[in-house]
Amino acid sequence: MSVTIPSLKSETLEKRFARLAEAWRAECLLTSSIQEMAMQPAYQQIIGMGPDVVPLLLKELRERPDHWFWALRAITGENPVKPDHRGKVDRMAADWIEWGNSHALIAGGD
Repeated sequence: MSVTIPSLKSETLEKRFARLAEAWRAECLLTSSIQEMAMQPAYQQIIGMGPDVVPLLLKELRERPDHWFWALRAITGENPVKPDHRGKVDRMAADWIEWGNSHALIAGGD
């Protein structure tokens, strides 16, 4: 028995990320658990995209803050969130955006 894996070569990194991010949002619409959000298949696939997706995650945080922190930490091994910002999505996003700017990962800066 052979398994057929759809070709991802025809889908750009940006398009794949956008598709998976939308799928993740739809899957987590009624979820409040961060652990459940992070274990959703679309979220896990985004993590599996590796370092190339970090600028897209940071751009997403800048435009539409959401719970991308687990993915960013898993991919980068970093955690720039200040202790007093934990649990505050907007402030956590700002900490990651600042980190992204300091690593020249966000086009145009902030």
